[in-house]
Amino acid sequence: MNSTATQDRVLNDAQVAELAQQLRVDAVRAAAAAGSGHPTSSMSAAELIAVLLTRHLRYDFDEPGEPANDHLIFSKGHASPLLYAAYVAVGAVTEEELLTTYRKFGSRLEGHPTPKLPWVDVATGSLGQGLPIGVGVALTGKRLDRLPYRTWVLCGDSELAEGSVWEAMEMAGAEGLDHLTAILDINRLGQRGPTRHAWDLDAYARRIRAFGWHTVEIDGHDVAAVDQAMAEAEATSGRPTAIIARTRKGRGVAEVEDKEGFHGKPLPHPDEAVSELGGIRHLRIHVRPPEPAGRPRLGGDPAAPLPRYTLGDQVATRDAFGAALAVLGTRREDVVVLDGEVGDSTRAQMFAKEHRDRYIECYIAEQQLIATAVGVGVRGRLPFASTFAAFLTRAHDFLRMAAISRSDLKVVGSHSGVSIGEDGPSQMALEDLAMMRALHGSTVLYPCDANQTAKLIAGMAGREGIGYLRTTRGETPVIYGPDEEFPVGGCKVLRSSPDDQVTLIGAGVTLHEALAAADQLIADGTRARVIDLYSVKPVDTQTLRAAAGTTGRFVTVEDHHPEGGLADAVLESFGNGHPMPLLTRLAVHTMPGSATPAQQMHAAGINADAIAAAARKLVNTKLPALGG
Repeated sequence: MNSTATQDRVLNDAQVAELAQQLRVDAVRAAAAAGSGHPTSSMSAAELIAVLLTRHLRYDFDEPGEPANDHLIFSKGHASPLLYAAYVAVGAVTEEELLTTYRKFGSRLEGHPTPKLPWVDVATGSLGQGLPIGVGVALTGKRLDRLPYRTWVLCGDSELAEGSVWEAMEMAGAEGLDHLTAILDINRLGQRGPTRHAWDLDAYARRIRAFGWHTVEIDGHDVAAVDQAMAEAEATSGRPTAIIARTRKGRGVAEVEDKEGFHGKPLPHPDEAVSELGGIRHLRIHVRPPEPAGRPRLGGDPAAPLPRYTLGDQVATRDAFGAALAVLGTRREDVVVLDGEVGDSTRAQMFAKEHRDRYIECYIAEQQLIATAVGVGVRGRLPFASTFAAFLTRAHDFLRMAAISRSDLKVVGSHSGVSIGEDGPSQMALEDLAMMRALHGSTVLYPCDANQTAKLIAGMAGREGIGYLRTTRGETPVIYGPDEEFPVGGCKVLRSSPDDQVTLIGAGVTLHEALAAADQLIADGTRARVIDLYSVKPVDTQTLRAAAGTTGRFVTVEDHHPEGGLADAVLESFGNGHPMPLLTRLAVHTMPGSATPAQQMHAAGINADAIAAAARKLVNTKLPALGG
């Protein structure tokens, strides 16, 4: 069959089935042209997407930023041939672009969807993320936007083994997100063989219903059944709906249908497969747009003053974070704060007291915490997600994918390092700086006092991309005045003279130890420059190179493991023809236990005494002759 048609009315079941076949054919053709891809995973969900496009999705493809648009998230992002074939069917992408650029260098039709395409909200492909992010989008619609758009998430059955999916199920059920529909493509086969529950739809349904969802079990290739299930989802109030669809991988092509060994590969004989599917079609459909909604007016009071702290006071940076965040919420009505059930400790709860309607409790589910924040960001708000820094490691993959999604996301981790004291190593973030520095395009900040913290919170809010701010549990002295400025990418030189013999570099809690060490060294007649490297990424390369040129010797000190933290950030300013200073790296090299903060710092070798000892040794080391 070779046909061309344009939809100007609601398609009947037979016509929708024809569209499904077209989606299969185009998925097969795209993967064949690219020489790679996942056509069989796309073919199983063709009717599900065909029915959604023609009868239930409300979306204006000419205005992807329309606030009332529904959201369609392909959690099974490897089924990108199906998504791109759908974009061809609605006229958003040309057939030529699909067949000549899919998976090619420079193409916006990547192997897994990303927001290079204006109709894609978030990058997917790391399984188990689409539904958690969909929860964030749907929750924003219910609580903040108060708009009737629906969020549709296509999930594969293999990813239902991911714990993040069940964090999402729990939150969606508890929040009663009745405008969220999970479409579960239960095609029985994963990458290497059958999935855990194969086609036991009731096994999935029992588990999902336990989280407060409405479930519908259907034949996913029956157009009428799919249509009825989606209508039932739209009519269900107070609960999200999961459409559990029994499908067949590679549907319609006998050579691959429900057969193992064809995952992630073009079909062996694509021309024959296209013929078996009824040939190439050129159906073009019109997706019904929503009733336009006005964009929410999010204002605020930009002149609201940040908290001010007095020199010499003892204030924990986590306390300053909470107070500054509450003010930021007054300055900007787009700020939304998300907590991992530790807001009393991180001090994020201060925001809740002022702006309860923009405070989202995600409980102890760090993957869902970051996913919800990403979903909030999809809707044009500025999310701040906070928890203990140590537990952000659980959500690292969500942060990694958020970077691919170009998310504007701010993260704050408290209770970092051995300086938290007696709680012991399970609560100590000693990897977080490395983890957050490794994210593409990220900003990493580590304030040492209260006034600096307040200014950096405001500065981070104005910087696009993923931002991370590390706070300290214990009180530290206020050493900067409230009018001091701290530009991102800068640092502060707190002690300096032309006769400096060594440079001490710290941040956060270790900056105070470096200052104390400099006082010890002065008593010995040794002059030390002290740098507060509050911006760990990006670093102030110019200042660091100037210090290296004067002193030739660096002691870096960090409440963090030696890998990937402060010292590595410093060293990245050198090389490529710039002379490297002699460097002693003080960090937490051993596994800490329970002890007081002072004992922890001493045992780790990152207190003032250890810094001063390292500096003395370094000063007594002859500098190498530098070539010119």
